[in-house]
Amino acid sequence: MEKRGLPIGIQTFEGMIRGNYTYVDKTQHLYNLVNVQSDDPTVQGGRYFLSRPRRFGKSLLISTMEAIFKGKRELFKGLWIDKSDYSWDIYPVVRLDMSSASSSDPEKLNLLLNIQLNNIAKEHAIHLDSELPPQVNLMTLIKELSSTVGHVVVLIDEYDKPIIDQLNNTEVAKQNREILKDFYGVLKAQDEHIRFVFLTGVSKFSKVSIFSGLNNLNDITMDTKYATLLGYTQEELEHFFEGWISELGESMKMDKQTILNKIKKWYNGYQFSKADEAVYNPFSTLLLFDKKDFLTHWFETGTPTFLIDLLKQKEYAVPDIENSGVSIKAFSSFEVDNLQVLPLLYQTGYLTIKQYDPESRLYTLRYPNEEVTYAFTESLLESFAHTPTGLTDSYAWQLIQALRADDLNEFFKVMKVFFANVPYDLKAGEEKYFQSIFYLILKLMGVKIDVEVHTNDGRIDGVVETEGKIYIIEFKLNMPAKNGLDQIKEKKYYEKYLLRKDKSIILVGVSFDSKTRTILEWETLPLNPPESP
Repeated sequence: MEKRGLPIGIQTFEGMIRGNYTYVDKTQHLYNLVNVQSDDPTVQGGRYFLSRPRRFGKSLLISTMEAIFKGKRELFKGLWIDKSDYSWDIYPVVRLDMSSASSSDPEKLNLLLNIQLNNIAKEHAIHLDSELPPQVNLMTLIKELSSTVGHVVVLIDEYDKPIIDQLNNTEVAKQNREILKDFYGVLKAQDEHIRFVFLTGVSKFSKVSIFSGLNNLNDITMDTKYATLLGYTQEELEHFFEGWISELGESMKMDKQTILNKIKKWYNGYQFSKADEAVYNPFSTLLLFDKKDFLTHWFETGTPTFLIDLLKQKEYAVPDIENSGVSIKAFSSFEVDNLQVLPLLYQTGYLTIKQYDPESRLYTLRYPNEEVTYAFTESLLESFAHTPTGLTDSYAWQLIQALRADDLNEFFKVMKVFFANVPYDLKAGEEKYFQSIFYLILKLMGVKIDVEVHTNDGRIDGVVETEGKIYIIEFKLNMPAKNGLDQIKEKKYYEKYLLRKDKSIILVGVSFDSKTRTILEWETLPLNPPESP
């Protein structure tokens, strides 16, 4: 396939096509959304909502829909929809970008909404009064367009941006929410004049009236039919970016399969429905081909400081971030003053669906890929342990070398560095705080670590596996490390691993001191050597 340009920063469909950039053809999905099988022009189309993380192509999606409804068929030459039976009728489009209306000043939000509405009205020689509330002007605009031009299409990008941007300022977020509640409520009131509605966002705030009834909006966020509407599937990656993949492989001296495996490990893994269909992060993938380096491209465009603060505020156990089960209800209802950690991490792209259990009807979440696992873990560690930015990798490498050399004394000496700046004012559950830091360090190292591992007589604090060893670890706060070792032996935590003849088992007791806020001591006991092959 022809190697076209990388559409980095290109958010308009027309700009992408006319600039000869690579467009991954999603128009068959769009046909299923926008097509109306009726000869009656008064028949209404769908009303949809789609949530996806930032920089996942939502703005391009809205722009593509706009081009379809404005009848710009020439832009779609060669694409799936151009060969379909779509009628290409032209409709007036009210397209609003709420990211450009986001504001920490509720009064300014009203002003910014009116500015966008006025710009659209001028295109159709419609007069709006800027002194009136934006919901009044939106109602006027829809009525006027419908009466003079025809049924209206409403496309709203990042509908929740004025709320999301103010989550660290609850009062402003609530005020912005009330403004949007009145504003979006117009869409329901003017439903008879509307041909099609599509909203994108990150989260679904239950108190915004546009979501007060499922009859109004069809939420396709977790619909299996649209699981791959945004992001690149494996097939799409290999087809549309074939030339770029070859070029990347050559620059890194890797064969095609090796480079594909590495791209998949780093940037694939996002799953948005029960179906086992994963997609690549489009932003990171494009920057990988451009920079020819496996970096945390997407993560670096927005460090999740607010989310990390929320984890601390709710005293959430960091190891429980992954592999926790949540119900479908958790994804579809958000309150500004009662935010839930796991659904918010999922909606913002730091977690994704790992699997769905039809019996319990629970979704298990996980980090999507290497990029997010590494970058989010590093940010959590720097926040919890207050490790100086930039030194984390250096210390982690020293820990890896110590484990490889089977030098636990050196390992724990280096480990103490991460506890040196733990805050004095720890709340209840201090032991969990120390355990979280320990877990994050091992996770950052890429070492396999399981926590709170169930046995028939309790739960093991931590199990760490390396190439030749299994470390069974028990943590104690303000108690001798020997107590942890004794607990492992007394409850026989090691028994479930005795059949692992390929690895030696080492019991480890670790003691934390709440006064010095660091590791006080550690004791180890080798249990058995691995058998020779």
